[in-house]
Amino acid sequence: MFNASFAGVALAAATTLMLAASPARAGSDTAFFDQVVGQWSGRGEIVAGKYKGTKFNCSFSGETPGGAVGMSLDGTCRVGLFSQKMRAEVTKQGVTYKGAFLDGAKGKGLDIISGNVAGNQMVVGLDRKQLKGAMIAKLDGRDKLSISISVRVADDLVPVLGMSLARGEAMIKQTALEQ
Repeated sequence: MFNASFAGVALAAATTLMLAASPARAGSDTAFFDQVVGQWSGRGEIVAGKYKGTKFNCSFSGETPGGAVGMSLDGTCRVGLFSQKMRAEVTKQGVTYKGAFLDGAKGKGLDIISGNVAGNQMVVGLDRKQLKGAMIAKLDGRDKLSISISVRVADDLVPVLGMSLARGEAMIKQTALEQ
C-alpha cells in the first residue's frame, strides 16, 4: 500500500516545492516566492530505496503567508488509487528559513531547519529523527519547477526523489489576463 512511511515522508518533502543556511536577501527571496504562487501539477518518481521506481502525480496550490517572506502549499499526491494530502509551510526567520511538511518531525512529516534562496533556486535542509537531507527547487522560466530531494547516507547526499511540475491552467489563464 502507498501509505508507507518512507514514501509518505519523501512525498511530504516534495510538497515544499522550493525550499544550507547562508544569509538571504529579502528582495530576491520575495521575487522567488512571488513566482511560485499559484497552481502547480506534475509527475515525480522515487529513485532510491525500498520504493524505487514508484511514480506519482501531485497538484499543489501555493500562497504567500500574510506579512511574511515565504510560502505555504496545499495539495495532494496520488499513486494509482491512493492519494495523500500534502501541506508545507516555510517562512524566513532571521537569515534562514524554518517550516514543516505535514505536521513536522514530531508527527508524520519533516522539519525544514535551514534554507537559502539564490536567484531561481531554493535549497532547504530537512530533518526527521535520524533522517537528514536537502531539497532543491529550481524554477525554469515562469511555468516549470524541478524538485529533487536527497538524504544523507554517511558523508554523501543520495538523491531519493525527483519531480517536475508545470504551472496549472488556471494560473496560465490568470497570467494572460494580467499582461
